[in-house]
Amino acid sequence: MNVVLGDLPIWNLADLYSSPGGTDLAADLKRAAVEAEAFARDYEGRIVGLGGKALGAAVVRLEAMSDLLGRIGSYAQLYSAQDLSDPERNRFSQDISEKLNDIGSKLLFFRLEINKIEDADLAEKLKAPELAKYGPWLRDARLFRSHQLSDELEKFQHDQSVVGSSAWSRLFDETIARLRYPFGNEMLSEPQILDRLSNKDAAVRKEAAKSFGKVQGDNIAVFSLITNTLIKDKEIDDRWRKYARPQSFRNLANVVEDEVVDALAASVKAAYPKLAHRYYKLKAKWFGVETMPYWDRNAPLPEHDDRTIPWPEAEKIVLDAYNAFSPELADVGRKFFGTGWIDAPARPGKSPGAFAHPTVPSAHPYLLLNYQGKVRDVMTLAHELGHGVHQVLAAKQGPLMADTPLTLAETASVFGEMLTFQSLLKTAPDKATRKAMLAGKVEDMLNTVVRQIAFYDFECRIHMARREGELTPDAIGEIWMAVQKESLGPAFTFDDEYKHYWSYIGHFIHSPFYVYAYAFGDCLVNSLYAAYQARPDGFQEKYLDMLRSGGVKRHKELLAPFGLDASDPAFWDKGLDVISGFIDELEKL
Repeated sequence: MNVVLGDLPIWNLADLYSSPGGTDLAADLKRAAVEAEAFARDYEGRIVGLGGKALGAAVVRLEAMSDLLGRIGSYAQLYSAQDLSDPERNRFSQDISEKLNDIGSKLLFFRLEINKIEDADLAEKLKAPELAKYGPWLRDARLFRSHQLSDELEKFQHDQSVVGSSAWSRLFDETIARLRYPFGNEMLSEPQILDRLSNKDAAVRKEAAKSFGKVQGDNIAVFSLITNTLIKDKEIDDRWRKYARPQSFRNLANVVEDEVVDALAASVKAAYPKLAHRYYKLKAKWFGVETMPYWDRNAPLPEHDDRTIPWPEAEKIVLDAYNAFSPELADVGRKFFGTGWIDAPARPGKSPGAFAHPTVPSAHPYLLLNYQGKVRDVMTLAHELGHGVHQVLAAKQGPLMADTPLTLAETASVFGEMLTFQSLLKTAPDKATRKAMLAGKVEDMLNTVVRQIAFYDFECRIHMARREGELTPDAIGEIWMAVQKESLGPAFTFDDEYKHYWSYIGHFIHSPFYVYAYAFGDCLVNSLYAAYQARPDGFQEKYLDMLRSGGVKRHKELLAPFGLDASDPAFWDKGLDVISGFIDELEKL
């Protein structure tokens, strides 16, 4: 037990498999291989000619295999995430990845052949109830028809990925996990050193910032190589598949139009002056200076409550906030506590940051945190629990349709944060506490909206620049600095080591152009919450229905019951106005 934080939970992965060497895992791997062979034997080359009922039966078999393969893969990923510095865990994860890749190769034909069915023929097949159930999945699977390569090339790319992009991503993860940052007499992990950037003591923040930048700089050659290689790999794939621009695949996968993402990015960038620039100028004034060093961006205000919040209190804060909105939402949230569904302690080698892994509908999600007792850690718990609750509610859609596009996946998590913040704000005992809480929320929102769109802008620029040739670390650093100065504004000064700070952002490596989903979700939630405040009656049930739908409905259908439309450019301005309104209040306090 941590004497300060309380009894922090850790995962019980036995809900998936007993151990890496367990007979249950070995049996499922064997069963998956046998079933994939049988599936290919029964259906390869026959999909186009199947009637609706027979095709529906084939999809049922594929869905069952998806759940089985997903369970195996989830176990390997989570087992590795517990200690990315452990060579045995990494070896195990890679072995599983290669075995699943081989099995998946035998199933690849199904999606390829699905896309060869003519629209009119598929419409006829969908009249069969056995297939109609899977209509949304077929709709989304066929989004990529025009970008599909030959069967042979698709199979080659699938097989090759395990030693291609996946291997480079693994190198990034293992490198980050191994790095240690000198601080005083200690050597800290990445989450631990970044935590110091929010310390009340300016000297602590400076030492942490300098140390982090130096270590990232000492390793910048490998991070630059990984980044250059993955961007080039993506450019080759995009060229062969005839995607119009680097972002096109992500937008298609998110089932969101290029124009909607462009409108979001343009709205946020246009709002930089009235949001980030204005707020950070105000913050500098509070600190009695004209400009602040970059390590003061997340510095707490003097009024900030920097007490350590024990885990049991964090649990109560979040669940009480969820319960005040919807007892059903809180009931689902309670499932995560005391059950081995959460891994909370910060440990050397553990995967940094936080995430919610949905695993598969036949199991349950797992949440990873690096909990250190700060208010932002409580908000991170609220965020990841939102994901987890969403994943539980959507599980009834089954393995093929439970997953939600990334843009909507961030909705439940950010909404969970908003519920928790509003709950805490109501209990603020005085003006100073309210100011500190509002400032903290504004900074969180700026980190979610402005910072993530700046990240998106950075990605857009380096992906385009890479087409002209390999980028040196300095060239990447220059683009990073330009974007940061534009987004954060004139209130900050930047030292030389800050040019290396791009190199720890895992989303650039694992999910190119993912980051706009955070801004999408935040602005969407701001508009959703405003709708809730204006018309609370019946809102909760509509909200839960939205979460239950998983990947079955698209954003227009999901938002229509709330009177919202993300394709309307004014929609984004409404979300940004919520942030601006908080800053207005802070200027008056």
